[in-house]
Amino acid sequence: MAHERSPLRLVPSLSVAHEGGGATGPGALGAVEVLPGQVRAALMSGAGSVHERAEARFDPAAGPGAVDAALAEVAGLLVAGAPVGVGVAAAGVVDPAAGLVVEVNEAPALRGYPVGRRLEALVGVPVRVEHRARVQVLGDRWFGPGRGRRSFASVSTGEVLGVGILYAGEVVAPPGGRSGAHMTVSASGRRCTCGRRGCWKTVATTRWLRERAEELGLGGDVSLGALVGAPGNAAEKLVAEYAENVALGLATVQQLFACGLFVLHGEAREGGEPFRALIEEQLRADVLGGGEPVRVEMSEAAVDDVALLGAAGLVLSAR
Repeated sequence: MAHERSPLRLVPSLSVAHEGGGATGPGALGAVEVLPGQVRAALMSGAGSVHERAEARFDPAAGPGAVDAALAEVAGLLVAGAPVGVGVAAAGVVDPAAGLVVEVNEAPALRGYPVGRRLEALVGVPVRVEHRARVQVLGDRWFGPGRGRRSFASVSTGEVLGVGILYAGEVVAPPGGRSGAHMTVSASGRRCTCGRRGCWKTVATTRWLRERAEELGLGGDVSLGALVGAPGNAAEKLVAEYAENVALGLATVQQLFACGLFVLHGEAREGGEPFRALIEEQLRADVLGGGEPVRVEMSEAAVDDVALLGAAGLVLSAR
């Protein structure tokens, strides 16, 4: 896969599969998500409906043989469904051109793992690999709020933070690029897990929300959903602060790429319309004028399907 990419297009030979159970037949899409210790796979229709699922676990501290075994376990589902291709949404640092998972801090077993080559050998169809936070924008582009748009952003929130950007019809995925969690938003901010200070991740994830809630006397085991609408000024202020922190990183993305639309996934959905409105209001206040007004929308996809939909979108976006 070359680094320079042509505009995304629907492959003409793909057709929408039937909605029954069992193998989906011609036109089916294979989708795989690779996480530390877990591999998830699905057969999907060209319309984004999940027909069948499989998953397997492996010891993230083991060697690559453990990942091989997990892939082989889920590959049977894909082989039976005869997909036209397989897309892989992988955690960590990814080299899409080589089909490699370069490194995942929490999973030494995935370091340098050639997931693309392994899956091609198992399934016998073309495989494309991309970072899971970046690839989810393709799920929104083909199956969600981004349909018909050539530029917008898809945002992961919660324990994992990241942004996937579609710009002028192409996923912004330069070699060595990341998903934005470690962009600096405060030079003197908190120490991040990467060793640097002030990363966006340090103020806009579930970990920060729980730590801040404990500091405010709200308890350390809280959820965004429980905080929204909870009585008391402390909860209200915390929700507003969290929304401001999420918008802080998105404002930088908007300034650079003029996305116009941001689709929120993950924990943000627990906050519902009040949380969405707070982020949109803050984002509009933070960015300069010009261009279309910034909009923020919530994803309608089930949390567990976001990365799989993006992986299916990789197949649809193949040349």
